[in-house]
Amino acid sequence: MTTLKERLHADVVSHMKDGNKVALTTVRNVLGEIETREKSGKTPVVLDDAQVTALLQKEAAKRRDTARIYAEAGQDQRSAAEIAEAEVIEEYLPKALTPAEVEAIVDEVIAGLKADGVELGPRQLGAVMKPVTAKVAGRFDGKAVSELVRQRLGLG
Repeated sequence: MTTLKERLHADVVSHMKDGNKVALTTVRNVLGEIETREKSGKTPVVLDDAQVTALLQKEAAKRRDTARIYAEAGQDQRSAAEIAEAEVIEEYLPKALTPAEVEAIVDEVIAGLKADGVELGPRQLGAVMKPVTAKVAGRFDGKAVSELVRQRLGLG
């Protein structure tokens, strides 16, 4: 099983062979961001797949925001280039979950906690959020997940 970072490195070579300049440049830029993040700080670290995924999500969102700004300014070519880069990055992200899938995960966690005899109330928000967040991990908006959990616990 290869890591996400290894897959990015391997894809640099395949994009070179294919002559796909947009994908090649984008993947190289993302790898540069990863290396910068790993080397910044007092001691170097190695990002795991979850951290790389979070970085990729931020990079894709950044490009989508920039594309929107270019589009509003009438710079359609630049906007299209940013969207193309965002799409390349998004290919490396895990498949997004549907709201129904997230609801099922939340309900499953709540049912499991109730089965274990846990009284669910406002103080157990963290007890529900921790396993739900682990299962959802970057495949759905965290704020929306939190709101759903609050709703299910009768807090929202």
